[in-house]
Formats: sequence, structure tokens, C-alpha cells
Amino acid sequence: MNARILDLLRRGADELGVDVEAKLPQFGQLLELLQQGNARFNLTALKSEEDIVLKHFVDSLSCLRGGYFTASNRVLDLGTGAGFPTLPLALVRPDLRFTPVDSIRKKIGFVAETARALGLDHVTPLVGRAETLGRQTEHRAAYDRVVVRAVAALPILVELALPLLREGGLLVAQKGPIGEDELNAGRRAAGELGGRVQVVDPFGLPLSGDARTLVVVEKLRPTPEKYPRREGVPNAQPLFWKTK
Repeated sequence: MNARILDLLRRGADELGVDVEAKLPQFGQLLELLQQGNARFNLTALKSEEDIVLKHFVDSLSCLRGGYFTASNRVLDLGTGAGFPTLPLALVRPDLRFTPVDSIRKKIGFVAETARALGLDHVTPLVGRAETLGRQTEHRAAYDRVVVRAVAALPILVELALPLLREGGLLVAQKGPIGEDELNAGRRAAGELGGRVQVVDPFGLPLSGDARTLVVVEKLRPTPEKYPRREGVPNAQPLFWKTK
């Protein structure tokens, strides 16, 4: 990672109030490992160092806006892909315990290898789908936080995440711009699943200015046993949301 790219990371993180100075060597190593992994597995469409730093590293750190994470929280990262937001978050928040989840084994294999290389022993990658995990005793209502970077509609994210959260836990969803129809459907879905949308925080991603929205949903009471529905159904038939 050259000086210009390091400075981009430093400036982007600083705008978010996150100090990455002591972790810059590890971020450089993460960048190198991601580039190597991309050559082997085509893990991400982002190839340039600038795009990776701004749209993976800084974007991942943006879910720290608002201070929604508390020491010792169990954090499940749903659909982590190549390890985002888990890996950048784990570098700056060693006080949290991360379970990055993805249904694609090669991606979880990469995340596991990378976490070991970076010495992140508080990261425990897992192959799986939310619809399945949400019905398993060891995962249902077991997490303090669920994070997700996704283009899926909010009611889909709510159905996948809330069964995994304990009461009082939070879904922290990183999204782009969100319209009123989607937000209203998300609010209704949250109520159905035992939660409530607490925060809708639109902002511009540092340096690039790309539009983002952080949506925070609190789990207030147990999720009804019928949720989550079987694999594929939440995406195909989102609660209270008419797909085109």
C-alpha cells in the first residue's frame, strides 16, 4: 500500500472518527491478501487499490457511526463475501467477537485464511445461510449485533437478521439510498419479527461522497417461531414489499 493509498485510508477513517494509525500495516497486508485472493477466486469486482480502500475498507468502518457496538458484543456479519465489514472492523475493534457468515465456501475459506494471517483470533468464519442458522438453537437469538452490507430490500434483511438477535440486540444494516416504500415495508416487517426501526441515518461515504444509509433495527421481543421462512422465500416473497 503506497503513501497515497495509506493517506486515503487514514483520511476516510478520520472522517468517521476511527483511528487506524496503529493498524495501517495490517490494513496494507489485508489489501495484499485480497488482491492475491482475487487472482485465485475472483472474490470482488473491485480491483484498484483506491476502490478497495474506499469502497471496502472505509465503507466497512462506516457502520461504526453512532456507536452501536459495545465491548464483548457477539457480532454476526450476514453475507460477508470476501470478509466485509468483518475484517476491517476486527482490525480496529479487537474487543468484539465476529462470526462472518456466507453460503459460498470459497469465500469463507478466504476469510478464515486471512483472519489467521492477520492474527484475528476473535473472528470465527462460518459457512451457512441465515434461513437455516435462524432455526438452529446455537444461533437463534444468540447474537448482540447483526451487520450486513447489502442491496437486498430492508424487509428481507429484517427477516433474515432478527431471528438471530437476542432481545435488545441490534441489526445494523449498511445500505445505499432508501425510499419511503422500502422503509415503510421494513418498519412493518420489523414489527412482525419482534423489532422496531430505531435509526435511519443517511450520509455520504467519506472522500467519495457516495450515498449511504445506516438503518438500525432493535429486537424488542422474541421472533415468532414461523420466521425465518425456508431458504429462498424471504428473497422471493419479501414481507410487506411488492417486488417488480
